[in-house]
Amino acid sequence: MSKKVNKVVLAYSGGLDTSVILKWLIENYDCEVVTFSADIGQDDNMEQVRKNAEKTGASTIYVDDLKEAFVKEYVFPAFRANAIYEGQYLLGTSIARPLIAKRQMEIVALESADGVSHGATGKGNDQVRFELGYLAIDPHIKIIAPWREWDLNSRTALMDFAKKHDISVPTTHKKPYSTDGNLLHKSYEGGVLEDPWAQAPDDIYTLSVSPAEAPDQPEVIEIDFEQGDPVAINGETLSPANLLTALNRYGGKHGIGRVDLVENRFVGMKSRGVYETPGGTILRAAHMAVESITLDREVSHLRDGLIPKYAELIYNGFWFSPEMGMLQNMIDHTQQRVSGTARMELYKGNCRVLGRKSDASLYSEDFATFEDDDVYSQKDAEGFIRLNALRLRIGKLLEEKSL
Repeated sequence: MSKKVNKVVLAYSGGLDTSVILKWLIENYDCEVVTFSADIGQDDNMEQVRKNAEKTGASTIYVDDLKEAFVKEYVFPAFRANAIYEGQYLLGTSIARPLIAKRQMEIVALESADGVSHGATGKGNDQVRFELGYLAIDPHIKIIAPWREWDLNSRTALMDFAKKHDISVPTTHKKPYSTDGNLLHKSYEGGVLEDPWAQAPDDIYTLSVSPAEAPDQPEVIEIDFEQGDPVAINGETLSPANLLTALNRYGGKHGIGRVDLVENRFVGMKSRGVYETPGGTILRAAHMAVESITLDREVSHLRDGLIPKYAELIYNGFWFSPEMGMLQNMIDHTQQRVSGTARMELYKGNCRVLGRKSDASLYSEDFATFEDDDVYSQKDAEGFIRLNALRLRIGKLLEEKSL
């Protein structure tokens, strides 16, 4: 093996890859392996995950409930920025990786371990996200990335290895999808989805019904925000994790949040993924509705110009970078006035803004009205227009002079 380690902390989901990795590390590195499983709302049976880790040979097992921390400290900050990657992806997988890496490194310190490992492939983004997180916290940590070392170069080979070693895994040859889930989303890659022309099978989705099968009657909900964060649904105050869970139920019921896209990975290739983000889709639309009446125009436009860069930093794994800290501080400053309520209609895969209100609203009916008013002189617009047209007029006059 490429390095000598005594004790490794493995980010262990209990899925196919990490279940095989646990056994592989023990056999090939002859080291003690501590597993860490983060419960961030992926609906796994965490007790079964614990049992599987114990059965496969983990020396110590950590199963941590991080749902509230995930939503409050990672999801909400990104949604204060309206973060979206390449116009479609709400960063469900990307945004969970820095939390997992941070807690994994805390366990390294607790266990006096000298190495970490993960189940990300050598083709994907997650290897970058995990390892940038590790190295930002401890530049000396030893990292083992089995997908970059072993000869188990396919999911079929992994399933055969698991069967040979009597390792229980949820993946089958019939459904060989690579999935990732948390309170924000569920993702699906691999199998038939590797053909970007092939339609995703109807039975792949687990968080939402098909829009065609959603209720025939729309449902209206109200979401309250305080300084950019959602705090209540229909007047009921909820914790961050409980609020997102509730929005997932609303969105899933109405078939909201399904996305099928081909994205550009940081490592250079294109990848097809299918995502379900029911609650996040509603949340982003509602947040933007409240911002529309509370954010100053120039502040809003400046912040919007930074969304692609902000989302790219999350997608590429730079959560702990200085530029990310700078952007987050600026975005959080813009959210001081973003308090109010958005009224949303949920229907057949769509969420539509019906209304928005705020005590901090910058919208003035007195100024915007089409009826008579005494606060705005329409004659003032003439000078405004002529001043803004001055450079255009000069340019055209010079053009005419040269003819």
